[in-house]
Amino acid sequence: MRRGKVELKRIDNKSSRQVTFAKRRNGLLKKAHELSVLCDAEVALIIFSTRGRLFEFSTSSCMYKTLERYRSCNFNSEATATPEPELSGYQEYLKLKQRVEFLQTTQRNLLGEDLGPLNMKELEQLENHVEISLKHIRATKSQQSFDQLLELKRKEQKLQDVNKDLRKKIQETSAESVLQMFYQDDGPSGSSGHANQANQQQHVHPDCDPSLRMWYDHAYLDHLNKE
Repeated sequence: MRRGKVELKRIDNKSSRQVTFAKRRNGLLKKAHELSVLCDAEVALIIFSTRGRLFEFSTSSCMYKTLERYRSCNFNSEATATPEPELSGYQEYLKLKQRVEFLQTTQRNLLGEDLGPLNMKELEQLENHVEISLKHIRATKSQQSFDQLLELKRKEQKLQDVNKDLRKKIQETSAESVLQMFYQDDGPSGSSGHANQANQQQHVHPDCDPSLRMWYDHAYLDHLNKE
């Protein structure tokens, strides 16, 4: 019995559409791989899902080698029909587009996404790039932490110096206050006290022994304290 022709149209059911996409996508990737192995052909396959996810297959180590080959063949065939200014502008556009796609793919790979099409060598290279990036990040982080520690130590030393100066000023101010209080406590007897000191000093010979002079001064201070 002959099989009837199936009409191709968009699948309305979302779940069925996703299941069909996954099955057909895997089958298409498998066929592309078989074609490259059986016929020794250079194959490049790019698929974008409705969500914008990229699925690709390439027999070469880099997809862009095959795209560059395709671009060269396509430009050679259209060189006679395309004016030179438009051709150079379109070439620049394709270069930028390929560069953007390459950066987007690299970014996804660094995030651990879309690693299926990569072979063992490319995975090892990606792992090395990630390790080098981690080393740079850790070194920068350590340097910034060390710089912050030095800055904190410098501020701490500055605060200690300021505290030392303030303590010294407080001690000097306290000493001056004690002297002022001592002279104020003498009060009205201050003049008589000074007169008595002058009279007592007149009885001491200027050429006397310094130890006797010190004893006399201490005796006089004790006398003022008793008064």
